[in-house]
Amino acid sequence: MKDSIKVFAPATVANVVCGFDVLGFAVDAPGDEVIMRRRDQPGVVITKITGDEGRLPLDPAKNTVSASVQHFLHHVGREDLGFEIELHKKMPIGSGLGSSSASTVAGLFAVNKMLDSPLSQMDLVPFAMKGEELACGTGHADNVAPALLGGFVLIRSYDPLDIVRLPYPESLYCTVVFPHVDVPTRDARQMIRTKVMLKDAVTQWGNVAGLVSGLFLKDIDLIGRSMKDILVEPVRSILIPGFEDMRALAMDAGAVSFGISGSGPSVFSFVRDRETAEKIASLKQQHLRSLGIDSLAYVSTINAEGPRVLD
Repeated sequence: MKDSIKVFAPATVANVVCGFDVLGFAVDAPGDEVIMRRRDQPGVVITKITGDEGRLPLDPAKNTVSASVQHFLHHVGREDLGFEIELHKKMPIGSGLGSSSASTVAGLFAVNKMLDSPLSQMDLVPFAMKGEELACGTGHADNVAPALLGGFVLIRSYDPLDIVRLPYPESLYCTVVFPHVDVPTRDARQMIRTKVMLKDAVTQWGNVAGLVSGLFLKDIDLIGRSMKDILVEPVRSILIPGFEDMRALAMDAGAVSFGISGSGPSVFSFVRDRETAEKIASLKQQHLRSLGIDSLAYVSTINAEGPRVLD
């Protein structure tokens, strides 16, 4: 058994416009890092957190990383072991990019590796969902599954949990822009309608099926025209300044799609090449600056690897 390990886990884009709580994919950056070390006393402790501006709890029962690791150790029957955790937040909290998910996944991947991988990465998903439940009140998997597995995933069912890894065009780029405005996940979820018209549901089903078909066929045009959401985005977009203007700028500049990442405020676009993706990121940031809003931008292909051990 290793004495220490350092792990990176990636940010993710959940929902992917029309697939609320059932679709998500991983990106190359940003992400979080966890350093985990063996300790002599049983139990899990958090010794250090950086990059969170003091917002995250050091109490191991309340932090998503340590709580998920504790569930894992109980499941594999190794509560006799002790671990100390350093969490280094390399991505913004409350960005809609799966911040809590990246931390949790890094911790679970680390402890599983230290114990010589008794569980597969797919088997780690339910433990990561426990962390999501602690972070935002709902144990959804559309962030943690792609963060753990890499690539593009579909959560076909939550009960029983049934996760499907999807193919995708390797040439597809994603541009993400995080405006510095506050959209808490819990608040964003509470805005969503609990009842929908049948005709709206039929439209949404068609778009989800079209997006999944486009991914399998690697048909970027079909992917783009399927990424429309009439159930969640119209409500959540109200919380994001300049949303419709950024959509128009992105689509006019050659984006395949535009939408909210997770619960926001980050927005993302699929783009056919890096040069155009970087141009679109710049246009979105320029527009936000005109509104007096700072932002961060990230451009990458879809991350096929998921979490990884760092040297």
